[in-house]
Amino acid sequence: MKPRCSLFLATTLDGYISRPDGRIDWLDEANRRIPPSEDCGTADFLATVDAVVMGRGTFELLLGDGVWPYGSRPVRVMSRRPLLIPEALRATVQASTAPPKAVLEELGRLGARHVYVDGARLLAAFLAERLVDEITLTVVPVLIGQGRPLGGPLPADLKLSLVSTRAYGFGFMQQRYRVDPAA
Repeated sequence: MKPRCSLFLATTLDGYISRPDGRIDWLDEANRRIPPSEDCGTADFLATVDAVVMGRGTFELLLGDGVWPYGSRPVRVMSRRPLLIPEALRATVQASTAPPKAVLEELGRLGARHVYVDGARLLAAFLAERLVDEITLTVVPVLIGQGRPLGGPLPADLKLSLVSTRAYGFGFMQQRYRVDPAA
């Protein structure tokens, strides 16, 4: 059985999730406006997640931060090139060259019911294959003019239904959408 698949991410007001080179310095700067007790729903979201699928760039960015946020959850890092996984993470992190649908099916067989997908190129692949069930998008009030957009070319329109919206006093706007099943 395919687990539920969610995206939880931030975007600029002009629709970019990172700069062209993958940097998210605009988000790091914006996050400094957030009160220390606020995480914009991240902890509540992660509490529902059984497994994580991410791209290599996201994995390497997290390693550079020095804090591993996923504990003992199974993590699959999608990469076509060999990947060095630190010894401390080898019990839960594995590299995968399998297609997105096969990775979700594998995690489902391992008991995952809810999978979080992270990584710019990976999001596009999961959206194009209609594997995403829910998107939580936090819009940050900044324009960067160019970068990597959410998603990419789609074989057909992907219709969404708004589930909830929340405005934060520091300027962020968060929307949660359900992806409508394909007709």
